[in-house]
Amino acid sequence: MENLNTYSEKAIKMAIEFGPKLVLAVLVLIIGLSVIRSVSHFLKTVLTGRKVDPTLTPFLVNIVGWGLKALLLISVASMVGVETTSFVALVGAAGLAIGLALQGSLANFSGGVLILIFRPFTTGDYIKAQGHEGVVETIDVFATILTTLDNIKVIIPNGPLAGGAIDNLTAKDIRRVDLSIGIGYQDDIRKAIKALYDMCHTDSRVLKDPPVFVGVTDYGDSSINLTIRSWVKTPDYWAVFYALNAQIKYTLDENNITIPFPQRDVHIFKEK
Repeated sequence: MENLNTYSEKAIKMAIEFGPKLVLAVLVLIIGLSVIRSVSHFLKTVLTGRKVDPTLTPFLVNIVGWGLKALLLISVASMVGVETTSFVALVGAAGLAIGLALQGSLANFSGGVLILIFRPFTTGDYIKAQGHEGVVETIDVFATILTTLDNIKVIIPNGPLAGGAIDNLTAKDIRRVDLSIGIGYQDDIRKAIKALYDMCHTDSRVLKDPPVFVGVTDYGDSSINLTIRSWVKTPDYWAVFYALNAQIKYTLDENNITIPFPQRDVHIFKEK
């Protein structure tokens, strides 16, 4: 009976001492979780309104939400008298160990976040990067998926992709088509330039502004080399490239301008 009274007194004392703290901690936990939900919803609304990539939005919202929940848990534990110093140190050590173990994955993750934020390319762009080129099919947080012109799927980790050079060939509305051709030294340069200039303007896809340029590049061993530069809308690039390349031969033939090719003179001597 005496032990029961002792336990009852201790229980009442603990209830008086820790009861208010526990009730307050529970209230803080409930209110805190409600506030975190509101903050997460607000952040999602803001990111959606700013047209942040749909792939990135849930990851940012989840990261912020879990970070706030961790801080709330530490605060609640401190309110009920739990020593949080060692707990924080333990969490920090665990985070460091996990970070070292997942170093490559975290680099790819951070690279993916940077790509989704700064958007050096978007889905549908044609890019060259890390020794590969193709149309961007998917931008995930850890990797970017390309499809090459011969329909091969290429997966590039976002870490090296974000830290390396990227050629975005479809980022601009217009592109320049560069072609070169050699004519014979006996041919009229001015006539060849005019013929090639007129050839470019017969294709309606070639833009008038910026203007077409045709000029002498250099004097080769067996030819005078000309460069043709015309501007087209980016979607028309390859069609115009192949069309003009084929048309060059017909244009020069119609104007009696030769296209020289390497030749060798072989002299045969009879022994006496």
